Amino acid sequence: MGQDTWHNWAGTESASPYRFATPRSVDELSALVSEAAERGLRVKAVGAAHSFTGVAVTDGILVSLDNLSGIDSVTFHDRASALVTVFAGTRLHELNEQLWYRGLAMINLGDIDVQSLAGALSTGTHGTGARFGGLATQVRALQVVLADGSIVECSPAENPDLFEAARLGLGAVGIISKVTLECVAHYVMHAVEAPGSLDSTLDRLDHDRTTVDHFEFYWFPHTRRVLTKRNTRLPGDTPISPVHPLRAYLDDEVLTNVVFEGINRVATLAPSAIPKINQLSCRVLGTREYTDRSYSVFASQRRVRFREMEYAVPTEALPEALAAIDSWVESSGFTVAFPVEVRFAAADDVWLSTANGRNTAYIAVHQYHRRDHEPYFAAVEAIARAVDGRPHWGKMHSRTADDLRNTYPDFAKFVSAREKYDPARMFGNAYLRRVLGR
Repeated sequence: MGQDTWHNWAGTESASPYRFATPRSVDELSALVSEAAERGLRVKAVGAAHSFTGVAVTDGILVSLDNLSGIDSVTFHDRASALVTVFAGTRLHELNEQLWYRGLAMINLGDIDVQSLAGALSTGTHGTGARFGGLATQVRALQVVLADGSIVECSPAENPDLFEAARLGLGAVGIISKVTLECVAHYVMHAVEAPGSLDSTLDRLDHDRTTVDHFEFYWFPHTRRVLTKRNTRLPGDTPISPVHPLRAYLDDEVLTNVVFEGINRVATLAPSAIPKINQLSCRVLGTREYTDRSYSVFASQRRVRFREMEYAVPTEALPEALAAIDSWVESSGFTVAFPVEVRFAAADDVWLSTANGRNTAYIAVHQYHRRDHEPYFAAVEAIARAVDGRPHWGKMHSRTADDLRNTYPDFAKFVSAREKYDPARMFGNAYLRRVLGR
């Protein structure tokens, strides 16, 4: 026990827990937590280990929810919507396919689908679309295993403080065992990817952000060029016209993964070449247009290892923040090969949501895992903080409870719920002490 080492996907965190556990039922999970409580052991749940932070690190029992997977029940309201109860360890890509064959889909998704449902919810995963909230806004009820091993149901009407804390809770108040989601009739999306200029994209930002269902863009530092993505929702019976398999292989595997890995290896050896590489990358970008199942359009495959930091800023502060990042990059001499990803979300009322109370723009910055990320991330973080930015809970940042408290209107409510449901900090660790206090 304790000899095996766990690593997250990015290689930024590791742990040597006392024991690994993979319960096969909610009752088994409950018994495991009860035993840990009696023995004074800490417990943390882990999904796909896709968080860049230490949110799942523990020296106690590391619980994989992989065996708690699949759809438990479906209750149709009508043909257009249903409540779907899902076991917490279900991977998003598996859930999407299972929903599709039931005529359903999640309301919105992020651009990665390898995470477990509970892990994605607990760290604040979001997609893009000014009319759509993050994944936590789709939750209608939860089943949670508390620090004493009790299995508790919660919703806005039943144990509402637990529900509000747990639907985006960093694993700090309990272990989610089941999630009930509001799902909609499945839909396809018409996707248009096209190169453009940063200036023209910002000029028409309010129009594109508010009229396109799911709008985002990637800005290439050292240039004024972007790649825009405009995804429009269509009825599920719309004929699809996916990317041709050969084009998909060339674009999504060869260029996005194989060639991009090579570019970053070259850039690691010769960082001064990055501005020219980015200029060349912009020139080879072409327009791509296709129609496919919604979940296939939302998600992309990323096999190049990187570090990532993402900040949520008020939408109106986006141009200022991007201009400041551009200015720092050009004046610092630091070179950046990865594009900056910009997405959007509607304001919500989830206590620890990065979009709590305000329409939000997300700025995600990346650095190849073999290169130093710290100067770049520190500069972007300072720029984001200047406009009251909030860090993505599952991505790298240096914030603490002392300076996060003032940017979240409901921070005190969350801390109070955590004190109620886990006063002994069975589910605590160093990351939670830093960002939540104690």
